[in-house]
Amino acid sequence: MSAFPTTRLRRLRRTPGLRALVRETSLDVGDLAYPLFVCPGEGVTEPLEGLQGIGRRSVDVLCDEAEEAHRLGVPAVLLFGIPEEKDAVGSGAYADDGIVQRALRELRRRLPELVLITDVCLCEYTSHGHCGVIEGGEVLNDPSLELLARTAVSHVEAGADAVAPSDMMDGRVGAIRSALDAAGRESVPVIAYSAKFASAFYGPFREVADSAPAFGDRRSYQMDPANLREALRECALDIGEGADMIMVKPALPYLDVIRSVRDRFDVPLAAYNVSGEYAMVKAAAASGWLDERQAAIESLLAIKRAGADVIFTYWAKEAAAWL
Repeated sequence: MSAFPTTRLRRLRRTPGLRALVRETSLDVGDLAYPLFVCPGEGVTEPLEGLQGIGRRSVDVLCDEAEEAHRLGVPAVLLFGIPEEKDAVGSGAYADDGIVQRALRELRRRLPELVLITDVCLCEYTSHGHCGVIEGGEVLNDPSLELLARTAVSHVEAGADAVAPSDMMDGRVGAIRSALDAAGRESVPVIAYSAKFASAFYGPFREVADSAPAFGDRRSYQMDPANLREALRECALDIGEGADMIMVKPALPYLDVIRSVRDRFDVPLAAYNVSGEYAMVKAAAASGWLDERQAAIESLLAIKRAGADVIFTYWAKEAAAWL
């Protein structure tokens, strides 16, 4: 490479047109999926301080929000449910008339072209707040798989286009794949939360989803934030069990993991720009410390540049308008 002054990299930065011409990473609204939280009732909107602009919505209000996002070009939503009642085995997650199932049927009726993805987990539905069956204070892996598989099948029968298991139980992708195939749903993809870390950045989410554990924490099943090689093993196992897409969660503190997963595997890769990442920027912008729009787009570009094909983000609707 020639040295200065022959080589002047600023030449191609001089105007907006030149910068656009050589831009290496593009961010498009088609890359984004919008997480939504559905709760019982009618006409209900419950905004929460920790997630500005995001909150719990009843089915009718949630459909309106999804319709607006889809009109702006957002291609997909990810549904989380807040049930009327909770129990030890999270039966609301797989009930035919569960809150997510009701939302799916109405969304499918109103927005047939919107991609409907559901979070498959038990934590929002269990009285103890853990992601599986509890016995003797321990989260049991294998007995939890049957309930997760039942939940996935129930979601698909209600209208889900894809299911996304987030529980981090060993073998859950294979169990869900087998259950879907046995139900004649072999064409439905599984989007696995393959490298989901036990992160401090989930705080606002647990408020909106009312899913904080009643005791202990989730470190015995979610990943240690220190481990990269283990994340690659998790991804390889999920792909081997039939995952059609894999995911890294959170995104911004784990860009190195996203990059490593992208370099190792050729399957579609998602990343979840989680509630804490969103809330920090919102809070800083509210204090006048940074420009939210620029910071949000820069954050999403960083996730895309690291290798993500799909980004689950609470900024999806706003970013659609900005882009």
